[in-house]
Amino acid sequence: MSLNKNKILGWATFIMVLMGCILVGLAIYRYADVAGWGFGAVGVGFFAIAWVFNALKGRV
Repeated sequence: MSLNKNKILGWATFIMVLMGCILVGLAIYRYADVAGWGFGAVGVGFFAIAWVFNALKGRV
């Protein structure tokens, strides 16, 4: 299995979306106090970076 640039960006996007879902889930279910806001913000940041990685596929 050879990994070219597009496959690497695809895997990076998948991992970032997975981590974003985990962090937002932690914010909702585990940390319902003030710490949850931080976890939620970082999770949304992961989604934003994953969106950029997905937009870069095919252009790099």
